[in-house]
Amino acid sequence: MSRIVIAHGYGMSGGEHWYPSVAEELGAEGHEVRVPDFPEPFAPEAAAWLKGLRAETEGARAGETVLVGHSLGGVNVLRLLQEHDTEAEGAFAGVVFVASMNAGVGYDALAPFFSPEFDWVGIRGAAREFRVLHAADDPVTGERTSEHIMRFVTELGAVARVTASGGHFPSTGESLRELPDAVRLIREVL
Repeated sequence: MSRIVIAHGYGMSGGEHWYPSVAEELGAEGHEVRVPDFPEPFAPEAAAWLKGLRAETEGARAGETVLVGHSLGGVNVLRLLQEHDTEAEGAFAGVVFVASMNAGVGYDALAPFFSPEFDWVGIRGAAREFRVLHAADDPVTGERTSEHIMRFVTELGAVARVTASGGHFPSTGESLRELPDAVRLIREVL
């Protein structure tokens, strides 16, 4: 079966929110699901998070690996894809971005995650399929929500699922224990 790696967002850990239920459901189907904890979730460093994500994909065949990035975890996935040696290792099976962004959202401390600019052509070639799950009322991407979604669609050929509500899956201070839409999109790219 496939390896699925879920990259958590800013201020979160792998044991929170919808990550465990998604891991349990897909794990019961025989997939190897990894939900690593990245260092210093409230003061993240781009290089350390990338190193942690890279470690979770080592030893797996790219063509049998699905990457899932939630919020800032999606930016981490973009960086991994950008450095991926597609010629030597092949393309990843697929990528699912959940409430993710692809440009700064006003948090100066996170600016290093967005610099340098993304190599969209290289990223697009690093995976066979891309999916996006985003809520129209996302408070993190705010007024620029549609810009983030459209960049994933136009630059990566992603298929987007936009819900009317859902916030940031979850929004600040809340928790969301299940996310069936994410499971469905992961299954689409397996």
